[in-house]
Amino acid sequence: MATSTCQNPSPAATAIQDAARKVREGELLRVGQLAERSGRSVRALHLYEELGLLSPAGRTKGGFRLYDESALLRVEWIDRLQDLGFSLKDAAEFLGDLRGETSGPAAMQALRSFYQAKLAETQATIQRLSLLQAELSDSLKYLDGCRSCDDQTPRQTCPTCTSAPHHGTVAPAMVAAVHDPS
Repeated sequence: MATSTCQNPSPAATAIQDAARKVREGELLRVGQLAERSGRSVRALHLYEELGLLSPAGRTKGGFRLYDESALLRVEWIDRLQDLGFSLKDAAEFLGDLRGETSGPAAMQALRSFYQAKLAETQATIQRLSLLQAELSDSLKYLDGCRSCDDQTPRQTCPTCTSAPHHGTVAPAMVAAVHDPS
């Protein structure tokens, strides 16, 4: 009686079979699916991979990239870093620095410090934009009074306007700054 020898599949073959199962079950996304779900182009996702920002969870037998759900989170994180003013190169360097930390707590402390600094910058930006918003609102309110002027009123009289809506008021800086010196 002949005996058959059962061979265990290689780790690579097992990984490919597991990836195929996950794709069938909707657990893994092909790069086009990830692009569609993330709102990024396939080219952008390939660039993220080239820069070390994104790694596929596996590949098909044909070599196509496969991503798990964590790739969506990573793409969103990359977007947030770009919102904070990071270039893709800066984001890759930052991620590389975090990966270089050997201790989990040290890596999370570095991330925490970074987020604290970015929060302070964001709060300062919000404050600056709030002031700008108030200046624009004041300017628009002032400019609403200019609607009562006759169409034939020369522009040169605007800095010294004494029409009823402007009587006793000073033009906001964002309005006064556009007038030519007398």
